[in-house]
Amino acid sequence: MAVTGVIGRGPAGDRTSVSAFSQELFAQLPRTDQMKWAEVYLRGLLATRGRKSVRRMAETVTTSPTASQSLQQFVNTSPWDWNATRQELARWIDGRFTPQAWTVVPAVLPKRGSHSVGVHRRFVPELDRTINCQLSVGLFLSGGREHLPVGWRLHLPERWTKDPEARRRARVPDSVPFRPHWAHTVGLVDALSAHSSVVAAPVVADVGSTPDARPVVERLNGSGHGFVLAVADDLQLLPDPSPVRSAGTATGGHPAVETARQKLLRSGVRHPHITTVVGQDGRPRRAQVVSVPVRTPVLRPDGTRTVAAGLLFAEWEPTRRRPGRIWLTNLVHRRMEELLALTQLLQGAVDTVAAMGEHHGIQDFEGRSFPGWHRHMTLVSAAYAYQRLAATTTRAARAA
Repeated sequence: MAVTGVIGRGPAGDRTSVSAFSQELFAQLPRTDQMKWAEVYLRGLLATRGRKSVRRMAETVTTSPTASQSLQQFVNTSPWDWNATRQELARWIDGRFTPQAWTVVPAVLPKRGSHSVGVHRRFVPELDRTINCQLSVGLFLSGGREHLPVGWRLHLPERWTKDPEARRRARVPDSVPFRPHWAHTVGLVDALSAHSSVVAAPVVADVGSTPDARPVVERLNGSGHGFVLAVADDLQLLPDPSPVRSAGTATGGHPAVETARQKLLRSGVRHPHITTVVGQDGRPRRAQVVSVPVRTPVLRPDGTRTVAAGLLFAEWEPTRRRPGRIWLTNLVHRRMEELLALTQLLQGAVDTVAAMGEHHGIQDFEGRSFPGWHRHMTLVSAAYAYQRLAATTTRAARAA
């Protein structure tokens, strides 16, 4: 079997081949044939233009007439642990890149038919229409212009988790129950923390469309993760600890529950903060930021509930006399410039998902099974990270 080569430059300036990368990433695979087809799949993702179907990838990088069938088997039925590979990928990235944040963003994957695992009808605001799709959530190591995927969760609607026949056909493990959408964010963060040597970084995510953002806040607080979360304008905040007789006070002298927008309008606009924001294009601009201290809920691993200090902030829109996108953080000792820099990373990760859908194959999985989907997403993540980092210099140079 002949395969083409894709060569990059490793972290110490040495030539790092796809073969070396693949061997390091898949060292845990027990069989040599698995190692071989893992490398072929990676090469196919890197070298194939356009749609990355198994047939087209096989034709691009091999001369074997049975390669397409072997690649299908490797992804869909060959037993290997995608979580172990993701841990190796995170470790490999960590040796070459220092993230500023762990960004968590959704990925909507359009699908035809109704048999692919997790497929359902869903309204997509970006498209302003309802489509047939899979909904997944990805965790990225983000910093500067790099957003590197290291973890994925596939959202399974209740009709999937409660249908034994559908679970059997898609080979959904018994250990995978129905999880509300917010649980995927927490699960991805916990998994990376528990099984990786990657240094913890603030979690940046958009929970504004989540029906209840409180579970995300209280669990990240409880596990000690710093976070910067985009929240809904009508997010209800914990009341102030002491009664205050004001417009925000309920009958009887007890503090009323306020929404995030009400809190900023009542208290935040009194002391606006003038600062510099660096946009996605790298250009700085002056901005007016409003912020106000708040209390945030904490749910500790032992079940104890308490509260912690938080900060609500947003850029002020002078012409509309209202706050823009509202953010909640527990990084109360960070400078506002640092917090704003973290918020900029979210859009970069969203853009990366779009680019991976168009150019890197996350929408091109042809199988229908739960294990096959996870293996394909793992291989796509590995190919993307290799393409972005294998041609860079040392980690210290990248940080500088």
